[in-house]
Amino acid sequence: MRLNELVLDFFYEKKGKYIPASKIASDLDISEPELIEIIQSLEDQEYKIAFSEGQGYKIEETPNLLLPYEIKRNLNTDFIGKKIYYYQEVDSTNELAKELAENGAEDGTLIIAQTQRRGKGRHGKKWISPSGGIWMTIILRPTISPEKAPLLTLVTGVAVAETIKEQTGLDVKIKWPNDILIDEKKVCGILTEAHARYNTLDYVIIGIGIDANVDIELFPQELRNGATSIKQELEREISYVELVQRFLEKFEDFYFEFNEDKFPEILRKWRKYSKTIGSYVEVHKKLGKVVRGEAVGINKKGALILELDDGTLRKVFSGECIHLN
Repeated sequence: MRLNELVLDFFYEKKGKYIPASKIASDLDISEPELIEIIQSLEDQEYKIAFSEGQGYKIEETPNLLLPYEIKRNLNTDFIGKKIYYYQEVDSTNELAKELAENGAEDGTLIIAQTQRRGKGRHGKKWISPSGGIWMTIILRPTISPEKAPLLTLVTGVAVAETIKEQTGLDVKIKWPNDILIDEKKVCGILTEAHARYNTLDYVIIGIGIDANVDIELFPQELRNGATSIKQELEREISYVELVQRFLEKFEDFYFEFNEDKFPEILRKWRKYSKTIGSYVEVHKKLGKVVRGEAVGINKKGALILELDDGTLRKVFSGECIHLN
């Protein structure tokens, strides 16, 4: 553990009480000038640390930033998020995750950034990723067949929906296959990419973009009417770290259930949150094909079941879904 994290441990253990500089320096086997440098580096990360002559130092305020130490502190998972790569800005957390996975990154590794320059959406679309959002990717190495990998999008969707609902009380819904909605406006998108070799799944990366404390005015004009943020809905900022911690814990629980062949239980929860089932929709598929009908269900393979205008049923496994009513 780095020295600045050890110093933070001292502060958190004392719960806001002053700690003499001599005690911190002695316990960490460093000089007091070195301690001052560490404290200055913490202040550069936006920690607010008070000093009192004769009493020492204490922490007054923790920054609302997605710092790895803060995420790991009090994180109750077995393997998700135990290794975290944090960046203020990247091109794409998914692209970085691919590089790390190809180089042997461990199962459950988390890549997280304050902003993305070239965030990725489905079908190669650009994902707008300004400051104020949570832009993260999880690397998984599941022992499942490649055709089951897309189901992890549904697993992730339930984890995101339940986390936001429990943390905020907002009415959260899921739009098939990968969008999370609040008041029919998009607040989160999910992008799952599977990589297989010789019909064996090597790894899966799951990108999650949550408009947590985003100011919607930062989005292009054409996206503002269809987007929202948790901050906008609550009219206050939320804690990034707490939301991420609760999501990672919930995701890991659902992931274990998924690996234990309990996907039907997760699917029941997905149906409960679904905004798509019962809606009249258009699904835009590859090569410009469009399928239109009422969404009447979703099956255990993740396919959306549409009742077409002529009364026939059609299974749709992928595409961009647009609600028409």
